Amino acid sequence: MEEIVDYVQNNISTFQDELKEFLKIPSISMLPEYKDDINRCAAYVANILKNAGMSRVEIFKTEGHPLVYGEWLGAPGKPIVLIYGHYDVQPVDPIELWETPPFEPVIKNGKIYARGTTDDKGQIFMHFKSVESFFKVDGSLPLNVKFIIEGEEETGSQNLESFINKNSEILKCDAVIISDTALFDKGVPTLTYGLRGLSYMEVEVSGPKADLHSGTYGGAVGNPINILAGMIAKLHDKNGRINIPHFYDDVLKITSKEKENFRRLKFSERKFAAEAGVRLLEGEKGYTTLQRIWARPSLDCNGICGGFTGKGAKTVITTKASAKISMRLVPNQDPNKISNLFKKYIKRIAPKSVKVEVRNLHGAFPVLTPLDNLATIAAAKAMEKAFNKKIVYMREGGSVPIVTVFSKKLNVPVVLMGLGLNSENLHSPNEHFDLNHFRLGILSSAYFMKEFSL
Repeated sequence: MEEIVDYVQNNISTFQDELKEFLKIPSISMLPEYKDDINRCAAYVANILKNAGMSRVEIFKTEGHPLVYGEWLGAPGKPIVLIYGHYDVQPVDPIELWETPPFEPVIKNGKIYARGTTDDKGQIFMHFKSVESFFKVDGSLPLNVKFIIEGEEETGSQNLESFINKNSEILKCDAVIISDTALFDKGVPTLTYGLRGLSYMEVEVSGPKADLHSGTYGGAVGNPINILAGMIAKLHDKNGRINIPHFYDDVLKITSKEKENFRRLKFSERKFAAEAGVRLLEGEKGYTTLQRIWARPSLDCNGICGGFTGKGAKTVITTKASAKISMRLVPNQDPNKISNLFKKYIKRIAPKSVKVEVRNLHGAFPVLTPLDNLATIAAAKAMEKAFNKKIVYMREGGSVPIVTVFSKKLNVPVVLMGLGLNSENLHSPNEHFDLNHFRLGILSSAYFMKEFSL
C-alpha cells in the first residue's frame, strides 16, 4: 500500500484539476433546461471510468436521466464491491449569494468551491481516483469493482430503483459503498450507520376564483395565505412535538447504548449554532440536539408561495397559496403511512371556506445498519489507517433514498463512508469541499479495497 499512498500524494494536484473539469458541467437534474448538460455529464463520467481502468463501461438510458455503469471483474474469488454515487446536482438559487460562479470551481483556503463539490461529485471522484491509482501502480485491483452512478438522486432516484429491480444480476455484489454523507467533524474518520427517511409533501390552498381587492373583500373572504399559515402553525405543539395523530406510533426508541455513544462524541451546541448562523437552537423538548437530528423525526416547511411578492404594494387576496413540507423519519416509520397521516390531518384542520389539495412528492425509508458486518469492519479499519485516528460512528439527519433499495434488493450491507462536512453548504450557495478530506477519501477508498479483499 505504500506505493499506492505515494502515488496519491504525488498526483493530488492533478486529481484536483481533473475534479474541476467535472464540476464545470452544470448537471442540474431538477430543471429541464439542463437536460443536455446532464447527458454531457453522464458521458463525462463514462469516460472517467474508462480512463480509471474499468473493463466495461455502459450508459443506460432511463425514462429520466442516464445511469452510468462500470465494472472490472478481474480478481476471481475475491469480493465484489459496488460503488454508488450521483453526478447530478442541486439548483444554484439564490445565485446572488454565491461569492464565485457556481460552475467555475475555485480553490481557496484549502477548499474547492462549486456546486456539487461535496454533494456528490467530489466524493464519487475520490473512488474514481482510488481505482485509477491501483491500476497505475499495480496494474490491477485487489478485488472486483462495479460502479453505478446516477443522474437523478436530487429528484428521488425513481429510475435507479426500477433499474435495480430489473438488473439485480448485473449489480450483484458483496457490499455497497456510498460516499454521500458527512464526517462527524473536521479530520475525524466517521462511518454513518443510520439515516433518517423522508416524506415530502405539497399543500395547496385555493380560495377565490381570481385575486380580490383586499379593501372590498378583506374580512369577508378566506385568504388562502392566512389560512395556509395557520394550518402550518398547527403542525407542532408548544413543546416542538408534531401534532399529527399517530405520527410517533412506530418510532424506534433510542437505546441507552446509543445515548451513551452520542454523549461520548465531542459535540458543541454553540459551534453547531454558529455554523448554522442562528443565535439559539430549538426543537422537541426532552431531547439533545444530536438525538433530535439523528434519532427523532422532524417536520419543516421548506417553501411557501402565493400572492404578490414584487416591489411596491398590491393589495390583493390571492386565489391560492402553497407550501412544500418535509418530514424526516426515523427507523420503523413508513413514509407511505406518514404521508397518509399527514394528508388526513391537513384535510381535518382545513376550513370549509377553501379547497385544499395535498400531494405526495416523494419519500424514502429510514436506515439503520448493523456495525458487525465484514464490509463495515473493513471500512472502519481503512479510514483509521488513512486518517491515523480512531473511527467514530454516527447517525445522519438527512436521507439517501436509494440505500434501502440497495440493501433489500441486493441483500448486502451498505457502508456509508462519507467525507464531507455538514457545514460545507451542500444544497446552498458557496458549496465547498475540504481538499484534505478529498485526499483522505481517496486513501480511505484504497485502503478499503485492500482490507475487504483479505
